[in-house]
Amino acid sequence: MAGEGAMVIVGGTHGLGRAVAELYAARDRDVIVTSRDAARAETAAHEIGGKTTGLALDLSKPQEIAERLAGVGPVHDILLVAVERDYNTVADYDVERAIRLVTIKLVGYTEVVHALASRLAQDGSVVLFGGLAKERPYPGSTTISTVNDAMTGLVKTLTRELAPRRVNAIHPGVVGDHPAWSEKSEVLARLIERTPLGRLVTIDEVATATAFLVDHPSVNGINLYVDGGWLVT
Repeated sequence: MAGEGAMVIVGGTHGLGRAVAELYAARDRDVIVTSRDAARAETAAHEIGGKTTGLALDLSKPQEIAERLAGVGPVHDILLVAVERDYNTVADYDVERAIRLVTIKLVGYTEVVHALASRLAQDGSVVLFGGLAKERPYPGSTTISTVNDAMTGLVKTLTRELAPRRVNAIHPGVVGDHPAWSEKSEVLARLIERTPLGRLVTIDEVATATAFLVDHPSVNGINLYVDGGWLVT
């Protein structure tokens, strides 16, 4: 059982973050989901139900994060899920898009933890979301491969600085039922052929893997790959 405090899911209104929010709302946890848009956050919280509330938070504006989170607390778990899909190559480099993604994933994630650290339970946890583009770059993944790889370093430093609180990262492979892949059936078919599991992982499976990192009292400082064995091929 979790101790006192809410679960804050940054980027919890859709996709993987929402699946985790629904999982813990069903367990009667206090859950806070964030979105850049206040109306979207409130609507998602209502749809998720239970003891879920919505909060507007924009990771691309890290100077405003502490003020946005000032009324939140106590906190037991922080899940940092939010991301923007940035297709950026060295040959055709968009500096503004690159800066925005780096700000969201590195500065924004870290500032959320900084802002909430004094309200984070001693037996609490932090989970960072990366992805396997860090291991298998693809054309256009220049920035996202870089920031996902940086999650490994961030786990190490936060594990030391936040001790005894636990810090872990999860790195999903391609999630077959995620809306981002809904129109890429040919690509998915090729990926399935290379996945030893014989299929792609699902949103719900990533959510339960995340719950393992949140709930297991001795799992700390790890990077968990959830890919059906794709990386071994």
